[in-house]
Amino acid sequence: MTVLTSLPISLQTILLLLASNVFMTFAWYGHLRNMATAPWYAAALVSWGIASLEYLFQVPANRIGHTQFSVGQLKIMQEVITLSVFVPFAIFYLKEPFKLDYLWAAMCMVGAVYFIFRNA
Repeated sequence: MTVLTSLPISLQTILLLLASNVFMTFAWYGHLRNMATAPWYAAALVSWGIASLEYLFQVPANRIGHTQFSVGQLKIMQEVITLSVFVPFAIFYLKEPFKLDYLWAAMCMVGAVYFIFRNA
């Protein structure tokens, strides 16, 4: 963790949000591949356990990030990172086909980033 604290706040925030999103993506969608035949409540319990690990990254990311970013900026960063983690996960892990809609969604996110950061 000391290596992380030597990095700029923006990079600390992004790396923690990235780690957080990897856990959360597995919590929300990993059971579709790994536990497809398990009862929903078993998948929910496993997902809940994974999601609890996600908070070990999400909470520090927001606390550290809020020293430099507004809440709106943190949220948009979170959403961009979420899409950046989700698309490769869907394609490579869940074997979903690539759709141009992912590209269009990313372009919308670029617009959101512009508007939320333009007066920063």
